[in-house]
Amino acid sequence: MAFLCEGAISSFGRAFLWHGRGDRFESGMVHTMNNQKYFWRSFINALGTLVYVSVVAFLMYNGEQIFGEFESFVAPIFMLLLFVISATITGFLVLGKPILLYLDGAKREALNLFFATLLWLIIFLAIIFLFILSV
Repeated sequence: MAFLCEGAISSFGRAFLWHGRGDRFESGMVHTMNNQKYFWRSFINALGTLVYVSVVAFLMYNGEQIFGEFESFVAPIFMLLLFVISATITGFLVLGKPILLYLDGAKREALNLFFATLLWLIIFLAIIFLFILSV
């Protein structure tokens, strides 16, 4: 259970008396993430989001060639389910670790990680935009 937040007691682990750090939650635990960890963690989260969105965009762009033409109510169901699954996956990639940090009391670290991930997504968006303009 302690693997959810390195160096701190996880939110999940606090609920159990048999947690590896003793039978009481120590509120003095401090979450520490250095700048290099923020950099790599936020980069990997944003890159994972970019890869997932790229795969979904590829499937949507080439959907008729891959799946053929849908002439029934199956296509809207597929698209709505894909939307829900996509929101879940990208939400997990962008917000998962920041929410865990925030719930464990590391509010500054949570916000730093969230905004670093958001900054990477903006950088990726700018690169894609510049690529589109150059073509």
